Amino acid sequence: MTTDTAFAVHQIARPSGFPTAAAFTLAEGPVPSPAPGTALVENLLLSVDPYHRGLMDGGEGGFELNAPLEGRAVGRVIASRDPGLAEGDLVFHRAGWRTHALVTLGVDGTRTLRGHEGVPLEAYLSILGGTGLTAYAALTHTAALREGEDLFVSAAAGGVGTATGHIARLLGARRIVGSAGSPAKVRRLTEVLGFDAAFDYHDGPVGEQLAKAAPDGIDVYVDNVGGDHLEGAIGALREYGRIAWVGGISMYNGDRSPAAPRNLFEVVHKSLRLEGVLVRHHTNLQEELEDFLVPHLRSGRVSTDTTVVQGIDRTVDAFLGVLRGDNLGKMLVRLGD
Repeated sequence: MTTDTAFAVHQIARPSGFPTAAAFTLAEGPVPSPAPGTALVENLLLSVDPYHRGLMDGGEGGFELNAPLEGRAVGRVIASRDPGLAEGDLVFHRAGWRTHALVTLGVDGTRTLRGHEGVPLEAYLSILGGTGLTAYAALTHTAALREGEDLFVSAAAGGVGTATGHIARLLGARRIVGSAGSPAKVRRLTEVLGFDAAFDYHDGPVGEQLAKAAPDGIDVYVDNVGGDHLEGAIGALREYGRIAWVGGISMYNGDRSPAAPRNLFEVVHKSLRLEGVLVRHHTNLQEELEDFLVPHLRSGRVSTDTTVVQGIDRTVDAFLGVLRGDNLGKMLVRLGD
Protein backbone atom coordinates (compact mmCIF):
# COMPACT_ATOMS: atom_id res chain seq x y z
CA MET A 1 0.00 0.00 0.00
CA THR A 2 1.15 3.57 -0.67
CA THR A 3 0.32 6.76 1.14
CA ASP A 4 -1.59 8.14 -1.88
CA THR A 5 -3.85 5.10 -2.26
CA ALA A 6 -6.88 4.33 -0.14
CA PHE A 7 -8.46 0.89 0.22
CA ALA A 8 -12.01 0.01 1.25
CA VAL A 9 -14.01 -3.19 1.61
CA HIS A 10 -17.14 -3.15 -0.57
CA GLN A 11 -20.04 -5.57 -0.44
CA ILE A 12 -20.90 -6.63 -4.00
CA ALA A 13 -23.63 -9.26 -3.40
CA ARG A 14 -26.27 -10.10 -0.80
CA PRO A 15 -25.33 -13.22 1.15
CA SER A 16 -27.76 -16.10 1.51
CA GLY A 17 -27.20 -17.82 4.81
CA PHE A 18 -23.59 -17.82 5.97
CA PRO A 19 -21.68 -15.20 3.91
CA THR A 20 -18.63 -16.04 1.81
CA ALA A 21 -15.66 -13.97 0.69
CA ALA A 22 -17.17 -13.85 -2.82
CA ALA A 23 -19.72 -11.30 -1.58
CA PHE A 24 -16.97 -8.73 -0.99
CA THR A 25 -14.17 -7.00 -2.82
CA LEU A 26 -11.27 -4.75 -1.83
CA ALA A 27 -11.54 -1.52 -3.82
CA GLU A 28 -8.82 1.08 -4.17
CA GLY A 29 -8.73 4.74 -5.12
CA PRO A 30 -7.02 8.02 -4.28
CA VAL A 31 -6.84 9.21 -0.70
CA PRO A 32 -9.65 11.79 -0.36
CA SER A 33 -9.07 15.42 0.56
CA PRO A 34 -11.08 16.99 3.38
CA ALA A 35 -13.75 19.51 2.46
CA PRO A 36 -14.54 22.42 4.78
CA GLY A 37 -15.86 21.06 8.08
CA THR A 38 -14.30 17.61 7.68
CA ALA A 39 -11.05 15.90 8.60
CA LEU A 40 -9.14 13.10 6.93
CA VAL A 41 -8.41 10.18 9.22
CA GLU A 42 -5.97 7.37 8.60
CA ASN A 43 -7.49 4.37 10.31
CA LEU A 44 -5.40 2.36 12.75
CA LEU A 45 -7.87 -0.24 14.07
CA LEU A 46 -11.15 -1.54 12.66
CA SER A 47 -13.94 -3.41 14.41
CA VAL A 48 -15.81 -6.33 12.84
CA ASP A 49 -18.96 -7.40 14.65
CA PRO A 50 -21.73 -10.01 14.38
CA TYR A 51 -24.37 -7.30 13.90
CA HIS A 52 -22.80 -6.45 10.52
CA ARG A 53 -24.31 -9.68 9.17
CA GLY A 54 -27.85 -8.32 9.47
CA LEU A 55 -26.94 -5.05 7.74
CA MET A 56 -25.59 -7.01 4.76
CA ASP A 57 -29.12 -8.07 3.83
CA GLY A 58 -29.88 -4.46 2.85
CA GLY A 59 -33.23 -2.81 3.43
CA GLU A 60 -33.79 0.14 5.74
CA GLY A 61 -30.56 0.97 7.53
CA GLY A 62 -28.66 -1.82 5.76
CA PHE A 63 -25.46 -1.66 3.75
CA GLU A 64 -25.55 -0.52 0.13
CA LEU A 65 -23.87 -2.64 -2.51
CA ASN A 66 -20.68 -1.44 -4.22
CA ALA A 67 -19.92 1.08 -1.46
CA PRO A 68 -17.56 1.04 1.52
CA LEU A 69 -18.93 -0.87 4.48
CA GLU A 70 -19.11 0.89 7.81
CA GLY A 71 -18.04 -0.06 11.29
CA ARG A 72 -16.43 1.31 14.41
CA ALA A 73 -12.84 2.45 13.95
CA VAL A 74 -10.01 4.33 15.63
CA GLY A 75 -7.74 6.51 13.55
CA ARG A 76 -5.41 9.49 13.52
CA VAL A 77 -6.21 12.82 11.86
CA ILE A 78 -3.71 13.50 9.06
CA ALA A 79 -5.37 16.59 7.53
CA SER A 80 -8.16 18.73 8.90
CA ARG A 81 -10.58 21.45 7.86
CA ASP A 82 -12.75 20.77 10.92
CA PRO A 83 -12.04 23.41 13.60
CA GLY A 84 -12.66 20.82 16.30
CA LEU A 85 -10.05 18.36 15.03
CA ALA A 86 -6.31 18.90 14.68
CA GLU A 87 -3.68 16.90 12.88
CA GLY A 88 -2.46 14.13 15.16
CA ASP A 89 -5.73 13.78 17.11
CA LEU A 90 -6.87 10.22 17.80
CA VAL A 91 -10.55 9.80 17.02
CA PHE A 92 -13.27 7.19 17.32
CA HIS A 93 -15.72 7.10 14.40
CA ARG A 94 -17.98 4.74 12.43
CA ALA A 95 -16.43 4.94 8.93
CA GLY A 96 -14.44 1.76 9.24
CA TRP A 97 -13.66 -1.14 6.88
CA ARG A 98 -11.37 1.24 4.96
CA THR A 99 -7.89 2.71 5.33
CA HIS A 100 -8.92 6.38 5.17
CA ALA A 101 -12.12 8.20 6.11
CA LEU A 102 -13.56 11.70 6.07
CA VAL A 103 -15.21 12.56 9.39
CA THR A 104 -16.79 15.50 11.19
CA LEU A 105 -16.55 15.90 14.95
CA GLY A 106 -19.87 15.08 16.61
CA VAL A 107 -21.43 13.53 13.50
CA ASP A 108 -22.26 9.80 13.53
CA GLY A 109 -20.57 9.40 16.90
CA THR A 110 -17.21 10.86 15.87
CA ARG A 111 -15.30 11.96 18.97
CA THR A 112 -11.74 12.48 20.09
CA LEU A 113 -10.32 9.83 22.40
CA ARG A 114 -9.58 10.83 25.96
CA GLY A 115 -6.20 9.12 25.64
CA HIS A 116 -5.85 7.49 29.06
CA GLU A 117 -2.21 6.89 29.90
CA GLY A 118 -1.36 3.22 30.19
CA VAL A 119 -4.43 2.05 28.25
CA PRO A 120 -3.73 0.28 24.92
CA LEU A 121 -5.40 1.55 21.76
CA GLU A 122 -7.22 -1.78 21.35
CA ALA A 123 -9.24 -1.01 24.48
CA TYR A 124 -11.15 1.78 22.70
CA LEU A 125 -12.73 -0.75 20.33
CA SER A 126 -13.20 -3.48 22.94
CA ILE A 127 -13.70 -3.02 26.67
CA LEU A 128 -13.94 0.80 26.34
CA GLY A 129 -15.69 0.63 22.95
CA GLY A 130 -19.05 -0.58 21.74
CA THR A 131 -18.71 -4.06 23.22
CA GLY A 132 -17.76 -2.78 26.67
CA LEU A 133 -20.43 -0.09 26.57
CA THR A 134 -23.03 -2.69 25.59
CA ALA A 135 -22.03 -4.91 28.51
CA TYR A 136 -21.99 -1.98 30.94
CA ALA A 137 -25.42 -0.74 29.85
CA ALA A 138 -26.86 -4.26 29.96
CA LEU A 139 -25.63 -4.87 33.50
CA THR A 140 -26.05 -1.48 35.15
CA HIS A 141 -29.15 -0.10 33.43
CA THR A 142 -31.13 -2.83 31.68
CA ALA A 143 -30.69 -5.69 34.15
CA ALA A 144 -29.59 -3.58 37.14
CA LEU A 145 -27.28 -6.30 38.49
CA ARG A 146 -26.93 -6.04 42.25
CA GLU A 147 -24.05 -7.13 44.45
CA GLY A 148 -24.35 -10.78 45.43
CA GLU A 149 -26.52 -11.81 42.45
CA ASP A 150 -25.80 -14.67 40.06
CA LEU A 151 -25.29 -14.14 36.34
CA PHE A 152 -25.33 -16.23 33.16
CA VAL A 153 -23.88 -14.86 29.91
CA SER A 154 -23.99 -16.62 26.54
CA ALA A 155 -21.22 -16.39 23.93
CA ALA A 156 -19.14 -15.56 26.95
CA ALA A 157 -15.76 -15.81 25.20
CA GLY A 158 -16.67 -13.14 22.62
CA GLY A 159 -16.30 -9.38 22.86
CA VAL A 160 -19.48 -8.52 24.76
CA GLY A 161 -19.27 -11.75 26.76
CA THR A 162 -15.76 -11.17 28.13
CA ALA A 163 -16.59 -7.54 28.89
CA THR A 164 -19.72 -8.67 30.72
CA GLY A 165 -17.70 -11.05 32.85
CA HIS A 166 -15.17 -8.38 33.83
CA ILE A 167 -17.75 -5.74 34.63
CA ALA A 168 -20.05 -8.11 36.51
CA ARG A 169 -17.17 -9.14 38.77
CA LEU A 170 -16.33 -5.51 39.50
CA LEU A 171 -20.00 -4.87 40.29
CA GLY A 172 -19.94 -7.64 42.90
CA ALA A 173 -21.66 -10.55 41.16
CA ARG A 174 -21.57 -13.65 43.34
CA ARG A 175 -21.42 -16.37 40.69
CA ILE A 176 -20.78 -15.94 36.95
CA VAL A 177 -21.56 -18.73 34.47
CA GLY A 178 -20.79 -18.64 30.75
CA SER A 179 -21.42 -20.69 27.64
CA ALA A 180 -18.97 -20.97 24.75
CA GLY A 181 -18.42 -22.99 21.59
CA SER A 182 -15.26 -25.01 22.26
CA PRO A 183 -13.37 -26.71 25.11
CA ALA A 184 -10.53 -24.19 24.71
CA LYS A 185 -12.92 -21.29 25.19
CA VAL A 186 -14.50 -22.94 28.21
CA ARG A 187 -11.06 -23.37 29.78
CA ARG A 188 -10.21 -19.75 29.08
CA LEU A 189 -13.39 -18.58 30.77
CA THR A 190 -12.70 -20.45 33.99
CA GLU A 191 -8.90 -20.48 34.09
CA VAL A 192 -8.07 -17.02 32.74
CA LEU A 193 -11.15 -14.80 32.90
CA GLY A 194 -12.38 -15.86 36.33
CA PHE A 195 -15.79 -17.33 35.50
CA ASP A 196 -17.05 -19.62 38.26
CA ALA A 197 -18.37 -22.17 35.75
CA ALA A 198 -18.66 -22.56 31.98
CA PHE A 199 -19.87 -25.14 29.49
CA ASP A 200 -19.63 -25.94 25.79
CA TYR A 201 -23.10 -25.66 24.29
CA HIS A 202 -22.23 -28.44 21.83
CA ASP A 203 -22.06 -30.93 24.72
CA GLY A 204 -25.80 -31.17 25.33
CA PRO A 205 -29.01 -29.20 25.83
CA VAL A 206 -28.23 -25.72 27.14
CA GLY A 207 -30.95 -25.88 29.79
CA GLU A 208 -29.55 -29.08 31.26
CA GLN A 209 -25.97 -27.84 31.26
CA LEU A 210 -26.97 -24.52 32.80
CA ALA A 211 -28.92 -26.30 35.54
CA LYS A 212 -25.75 -28.22 36.45
CA ALA A 213 -23.55 -25.12 36.33
CA ALA A 214 -26.02 -23.03 38.36
CA PRO A 215 -28.04 -25.51 40.43
CA ASP A 216 -29.50 -22.75 42.60
CA GLY A 217 -30.59 -20.67 39.63
CA ILE A 218 -29.61 -17.24 38.32
CA ASP A 219 -30.79 -13.68 38.79
CA VAL A 220 -29.61 -12.09 35.54
CA TYR A 221 -29.03 -13.33 32.00
CA VAL A 222 -27.10 -11.35 29.37
CA ASP A 223 -28.12 -12.94 26.06
CA ASN A 224 -25.90 -12.77 22.99
CA VAL A 225 -27.36 -15.86 21.30
CA GLY A 226 -31.13 -16.27 21.64
CA GLY A 227 -32.74 -19.60 20.70
CA ASP A 228 -32.06 -22.50 23.03
CA HIS A 229 -29.88 -20.29 25.25
CA LEU A 230 -32.78 -17.95 25.94
CA GLU A 231 -35.07 -20.89 26.67
CA GLY A 232 -32.51 -22.41 29.03
CA ALA A 233 -31.99 -19.14 30.85
CA ILE A 234 -35.73 -18.59 31.34
CA GLY A 235 -35.85 -21.99 32.99
CA ALA A 236 -32.95 -21.15 35.33
CA LEU A 237 -34.01 -17.64 36.33
CA ARG A 238 -35.38 -17.07 39.81
CA GLU A 239 -38.45 -14.97 40.49
CA TYR A 240 -38.04 -11.34 39.45
CA GLY A 241 -35.04 -12.24 37.30
CA ARG A 242 -33.95 -9.97 34.46
CA ILE A 243 -32.86 -10.67 30.89
CA ALA A 244 -30.77 -8.13 28.96
CA TRP A 245 -31.03 -9.28 25.34
CA VAL A 246 -28.04 -8.00 23.39
CA GLY A 247 -27.82 -10.19 20.29
CA GLY A 248 -29.03 -13.29 18.49
CA ILE A 249 -26.03 -15.10 17.04
CA SER A 250 -28.16 -18.20 16.55
CA MET A 251 -30.36 -16.28 14.11
CA TYR A 252 -27.91 -14.15 12.11
CA ASN A 253 -27.44 -16.53 9.18
CA GLY A 254 -30.92 -17.99 8.89
CA ASP A 255 -34.52 -17.33 9.90
CA ARG A 256 -34.73 -13.98 11.67
CA SER A 257 -38.13 -14.84 13.19
CA PRO A 258 -37.73 -18.18 14.99
CA ALA A 259 -40.38 -19.69 17.19
CA ALA A 260 -40.49 -18.25 20.69
CA PRO A 261 -38.98 -20.29 23.53
CA ARG A 262 -41.37 -23.04 24.54
CA ASN A 263 -41.26 -21.82 28.14
CA LEU A 264 -41.90 -18.15 27.36
CA PHE A 265 -44.93 -18.02 29.67
CA GLU A 266 -42.51 -18.51 32.58
CA VAL A 267 -41.86 -14.79 32.14
CA VAL A 268 -45.32 -14.33 33.65
CA HIS A 269 -45.10 -17.13 36.24
CA LYS A 270 -41.79 -15.82 37.60
CA SER A 271 -42.44 -12.10 37.08
CA LEU A 272 -39.37 -11.89 34.86
CA ARG A 273 -38.33 -8.84 32.88
CA LEU A 274 -36.87 -9.06 29.36
CA GLU A 275 -35.52 -5.95 27.65
CA GLY A 276 -33.45 -5.44 24.52
CA VAL A 277 -30.14 -3.56 24.57
CA LEU A 278 -29.00 -1.33 21.68
CA VAL A 279 -25.71 0.41 22.38
CA ARG A 280 -26.69 3.52 20.43
CA HIS A 281 -29.27 4.26 23.12
CA HIS A 282 -26.56 4.37 25.80
CA THR A 283 -23.79 6.54 24.36
CA ASN A 284 -24.36 8.96 27.25
CA LEU A 285 -22.67 6.35 29.48
CA GLN A 286 -19.31 6.48 27.66
CA GLU A 287 -17.45 8.71 30.14
CA GLU A 288 -19.02 6.84 33.06
CA LEU A 289 -17.77 3.56 31.58
CA GLU A 290 -14.23 4.89 31.14
CA ASP A 291 -14.12 6.36 34.64
CA PHE A 292 -15.26 2.99 36.00
CA LEU A 293 -12.86 0.78 34.03
CA VAL A 294 -9.67 2.74 33.35
CA PRO A 295 -8.21 2.29 36.87
CA HIS A 296 -8.70 -1.47 36.54
CA LEU A 297 -7.15 -1.54 33.06
CA ARG A 298 -4.11 0.30 34.40
CA SER A 299 -3.79 -2.05 37.35
CA GLY A 300 -4.14 -5.14 35.17
CA ARG A 301 -7.24 -6.39 36.96
CA VAL A 302 -9.15 -6.04 33.67
CA SER A 303 -7.71 -6.98 30.27
CA THR A 304 -8.68 -5.89 26.76
CA ASP A 305 -9.33 -9.48 25.54
CA THR A 306 -8.85 -9.06 21.79
CA THR A 307 -8.04 -11.15 18.74
CA VAL A 308 -6.21 -8.97 16.21
CA VAL A 309 -5.58 -9.70 12.54
CA GLN A 310 -3.25 -7.61 10.40
CA GLY A 311 -4.13 -5.73 7.23
CA ILE A 312 -7.13 -4.26 5.42
CA ASP A 313 -7.03 -7.26 3.08
CA ARG A 314 -7.84 -9.53 6.05
CA THR A 315 -10.96 -7.63 7.11
CA VAL A 316 -13.41 -10.06 5.50
CA ASP A 317 -11.50 -13.03 6.92
CA ALA A 318 -11.76 -11.46 10.37
CA PHE A 319 -15.49 -10.86 9.97
CA LEU A 320 -16.18 -14.42 8.82
CA GLY A 321 -14.08 -15.62 11.74
CA VAL A 322 -16.36 -13.77 14.16
CA LEU A 323 -19.40 -15.51 12.70
CA ARG A 324 -17.62 -18.87 13.05
CA GLY A 325 -16.59 -18.09 16.61
CA ASP A 326 -12.86 -18.11 15.90
CA ASN A 327 -12.16 -15.12 18.14
CA LEU A 328 -11.29 -14.95 21.80
CA GLY A 329 -12.64 -11.62 22.99
CA LYS A 330 -13.18 -8.77 20.54
CA MET A 331 -12.08 -9.26 16.94
CA LEU A 332 -10.12 -6.32 15.51
CA VAL A 333 -8.21 -5.53 12.34
CA ARG A 334 -4.97 -3.58 12.66
CA LEU A 335 -3.86 -1.39 9.76
CA GLY A 336 -0.25 -0.36 9.18
CA ASP A 337 2.62 -1.40 11.43
